Amino acid sequence: MTKKIYNMELLFKALADHTRLRLINLIGDSEVCVCFFVAVLKTSQPKISRPLAYLRRAGIVTARREGKWMHYRLVDPPDEHAARVFREVRASLAEHPELQHDREKLIQVCCAPQLPVPLRRAPRPLDLAA
Repeated sequence: MTKKIYNMELLFKALADHTRLRLINLIGDSEVCVCFFVAVLKTSQPKISRPLAYLRRAGIVTARREGKWMHYRLVDPPDEHAARVFREVRASLAEHPELQHDREKLIQVCCAPQLPVPLRRAPRPLDLAA
């Protein structure tokens, strides 16, 4: 049986977009509902879903539906070299000031005692839930 070759070019293309990098950073080690991305990045749901679809095609994001909510989480690429690159990029993103600010905004939105009306029934990320 031949081993399927991972497309490193697709990984690098996925990492070559500011919005996709922001989403990767926001997801971090949790599973996040798309509605929180909309609130933090202050953009429309379609402008969030397209980059998420690209990340899914690259094999670094997976999605799960729960009712009307879509949850996204990061997964390492199946190739060990690609996985190492992805882990290094994630570590670098965590140290970037703008992306740290995004993460702080996500925590503020998720952990607020009273969520904004559109988010009241949204499932909070487990590692951020108050």
